[in-house]
Amino acid sequence: MGMQDAHISALETKHADLDARIMQEEQRRHPDMTTLSRLKKEKLKLKEAIAGI
Repeated sequence: MGMQDAHISALETKHADLDARIMQEEQRRHPDMTTLSRLKKEKLKLKEAIAGI
């Protein structure tokens, strides 16, 4: 696996982790909208980083 493949894989893992955290927060009785917003922005940045490679 090349360096770029490893980097993409790491970004995809972080993206999946953020997705799980977002789903977990959304399942709470009273989701923290500030946290959700921050997590979604982080996830979008990762998605853009992956697409830009």
